[in-house]
Amino acid sequence: MKPKRNTHFLLYVAGDGPNSTLALANLNAVCRSRLKESHSIDVIDVFRDPDRAIRDRVFMTPTLIKLSPQPTIKIIGNLSDRAPLLRALGVAPDGT
Repeated sequence: MKPKRNTHFLLYVAGDGPNSTLALANLNAVCRSRLKESHSIDVIDVFRDPDRAIRDRVFMTPTLIKLSPQPTIKIIGNLSDRAPLLRALGVAPDGT
């Protein structure tokens, strides 16, 4: 079962550090395989826009926020463990 509505993400990163790069790569991989074209990702670098991070209550990076469809869900980490992301998307884990 795949989401039918456009999924919108905010990914907060700290520059191009290894965890930030890995989080973006992992998110892109899941989106390509599970969401196809029905997603958008806004990457916010907390070094360039610290006020935005504070406003959105992001205090650790990488942090992923799924804005839509509701509910809003926040996941902290480099997304190597895909299970929380797949649950947030409402899709079955790989291999099931």
